[in-house]
Amino acid sequence: MAMASAKLNTLSSQWIAHNSFSPRRGSSSRRVSLPIRASSYQHELVQTAKSIASPSRGILAIDESNATCGKRLASIGLDNTEVNRQAYRQLLLTTPGLGEYISGAILFEETLYQSTTDGNKFVDCLRDQNIVPDIKVDKGLVPLPGSNNESWSAEYYKQGARFAKWRTVVSIPCGPSALAVKEAAWGLARYAAISQDNGLVPIVEPEILLDGDHPIERTLEVAEKVWSEVFFYLAENNVLFEGILLKPSMVTPGAEHTEKASPETIAKYTLTMLRRRVPPALPGIMFLSGGQSEVEATLNLNAMNQSPNPWHVSFSYARALQNTVLKTWQGHPENVEAAQKSLLVRAKANSLAQLGRYSAEGESEEAKKGMFVKGYTY
Repeated sequence: MAMASAKLNTLSSQWIAHNSFSPRRGSSSRRVSLPIRASSYQHELVQTAKSIASPSRGILAIDESNATCGKRLASIGLDNTEVNRQAYRQLLLTTPGLGEYISGAILFEETLYQSTTDGNKFVDCLRDQNIVPDIKVDKGLVPLPGSNNESWSAEYYKQGARFAKWRTVVSIPCGPSALAVKEAAWGLARYAAISQDNGLVPIVEPEILLDGDHPIERTLEVAEKVWSEVFFYLAENNVLFEGILLKPSMVTPGAEHTEKASPETIAKYTLTMLRRRVPPALPGIMFLSGGQSEVEATLNLNAMNQSPNPWHVSFSYARALQNTVLKTWQGHPENVEAAQKSLLVRAKANSLAQLGRYSAEGESEEAKKGMFVKGYTY
């Protein structure tokens, strides 16, 4: 993604202003306005965002790279082949009744162009259930030169995608450095502008990784700094706020912290961050599950919906929707129906959580198992 070569405006937040990126005192500061033609898609962008952020529904994230999908398949003894990846994604995307609880599905590029074994395009399977197809546009993480060994992420509309997702990450144990925060914010803003210019609703995802033993207060501090930069650069790039969605991680203690936070505490800190940094013009906040167990992710979402919010506060879960599904399926065709029923159970649970009506009573022990993997928190 191209980076504009320009001095930062002196009104940038303290996080950047106190570091080497801010202009020197007395120097001139020139704002660079990059033309964004989202106006040609403005109505469609707003309508798409509203459709995804509709009451009691959320996003199914199945945008794992082929390598990551292979790790999941390996956990049930399957080889990482296109046929097996197709079979698993077909199981998910053809689940009867899924559209009652799911409004959007984030796809990896391979999946966007795939069809079912009967020849039906996956994007058409989604549309038939009123589910909006999405495309993951980042290609993974690479080291960011000059930082504390941190990372950033380096004809979809015609194919049927109507929103796109770009993920970049910030690591608390690594600093985070001002360079990493700047690159994350600027890269996300440029991606958002380019997506809107091409008719795609951007999902903006600056993820705060779970790695570390820091308390929840430290996560809140870093999240506020990151989000202030993100929205500064979104505004600088003339991004239409009514036509974007956010996919943040919840504000939690570090995974290695000794004190576990309750759903009520996580909801309190997460909503505090959102209210301080996120404009109410945004239609939806679609949380990633962040390595939590299926039940934990649902309980935390439910806690955040116990009182009215300015936005649609919902979910964009991968493993927190799929863990039980995968273990039920085991790669056997005779288990497809049972696996699809388990997907509906999890989707319905999170649908209720979006409405603030979820209860964990009767949940299986499998759904309560945590899934944290260092450096990867989908």
